[in-house]
Amino acid sequence: MPNYLIIISNNYCIFSFTKKIKLRNYLGKYIYVVLCKFNCLIMDYDIIIIGSGPGGYVAAIRASQLGKKVAVVEKAEVGGICLNWGCIPTKALLKSAQVYNYLKHATNYGVSIEGEIMADLQAMVQRSRGVAANMSKGVQFLFKKHGIELINAVASLHSANRVELLDNEGKKSIISAESIIIATGAHARQLPNLKIDGNKIIGYRQAMTLEKQPKSMLVVGSGAIGTEFAYFYHSIGTKVTLVEYLPNIMPLEDIDASKALARSFKKSKLKVMTSAAVTEVDTKGESCIVTIETKKGIETMEVDIVLSAVGIETNIKGMGIDKLGIKHEKGKIIVDDFYHTNVKNIYAIGDIVHGPALAHVASREGIVCVEKMAGHAVEAIDYGNIPACTYTSPEVASLGLTETQAKEQGYKIKVGKFPFKASGKATAGGNTDGFVKVIFDANTDLLLGCSMVGDNVTEMISELVVARKMKAKAKDIINAIHPHPTMSEAVMEAAEAAYDEAIHII
Repeated sequence: MPNYLIIISNNYCIFSFTKKIKLRNYLGKYIYVVLCKFNCLIMDYDIIIIGSGPGGYVAAIRASQLGKKVAVVEKAEVGGICLNWGCIPTKALLKSAQVYNYLKHATNYGVSIEGEIMADLQAMVQRSRGVAANMSKGVQFLFKKHGIELINAVASLHSANRVELLDNEGKKSIISAESIIIATGAHARQLPNLKIDGNKIIGYRQAMTLEKQPKSMLVVGSGAIGTEFAYFYHSIGTKVTLVEYLPNIMPLEDIDASKALARSFKKSKLKVMTSAAVTEVDTKGESCIVTIETKKGIETMEVDIVLSAVGIETNIKGMGIDKLGIKHEKGKIIVDDFYHTNVKNIYAIGDIVHGPALAHVASREGIVCVEKMAGHAVEAIDYGNIPACTYTSPEVASLGLTETQAKEQGYKIKVGKFPFKASGKATAGGNTDGFVKVIFDANTDLLLGCSMVGDNVTEMISELVVARKMKAKAKDIINAIHPHPTMSEAVMEAAEAAYDEAIHII
């Protein structure tokens, strides 16, 4: 006899019919049902999400809002790396450094402080960990509010509808769902000659929880992680050297932004070495003896500690993706515009798929993924309109194409740049380092990209994200009245400068 599909609520069963039985339903009438002989499958959930970072937890909450029964499997802290070991606790540390520097320079603002101003690394770390813990608890509260089941276990794919769990006691179990979303994020990348030992050669996790402030530190890699930690430790008194293999720090940023941040670092006596490679670290003694290859030759440096910040690697090993035939390339799972893998019912979002490995990107991917699964009309993400932020001092924020990229892609462009030294708000605030730079298509006047360096530019970049998404032209930005005095006036002034209409540039 043929099999029949019987839908029960949000779950389903596949029965092989063998005989009928008669039951009385709630109306008192008899209905016929069948007993199954084998092959009975009842789904535990509509969606299982593996990983509770900013991709996983946001996808879970949105799915619950859409009426889905959701489980989230997390092997470590709720909130993932971002909330516990990345975005949030690092910003807490950087805020402590900012307050410390304000106090050190209080006399510049007409404020007298008696006694020595001391940086207490342990107190800063304790505050940072407290901030992270509170954010993690907040996500757990949201899970309870939305009826999302949190499962603490290591997860791997058993089949297209099943996930195998390994709990802290070593017990295995299997749960099932109509759909599975992989959102397992990434971990620190290690170079063969720069293995993290957690003691003298550390990664970002150890950098956030050092028990003792080092007198000297060498940071390898000048992306967001490297530059932020270099700035933090330098700000509280550690002698820091930042080493970058490529010709400019923050190599993904516009060249003007890279050079501006490097100048600011050097002005504050933070040593920057570009076109340089760490070839060896000798950790046998009390300190680290670092060998660095530069254009001028080999240089040796002695430091207390080395921080490796050379990028990340995705967490897809041991997940069972090869067993199921899920396609991947260069450590990234291949997905379509709505995060469906080549295997039915399995999706992937966040650092493990194409696109920049940023928390806000993962969150949006999670929302797009579950809304598409729920049958909504969803717009695919425009990866050319993703803002990037680095929280040094001055801050760095960017969007879209750099000037070099725009030229390489054949655009005829108009470029406007407004320096913060011409800004009344920046001058009043005491830090005029940086600028706003905007790039327009000369043929259409559409915004192609922007780069910002300065105080609070990470808060300002959103204006241009919206402008670019709404296909705003230069005149739209110029004619939008910006409040005075604000840092954001620089956006309007930069747009004016691109069309030779700037008022305040000397």
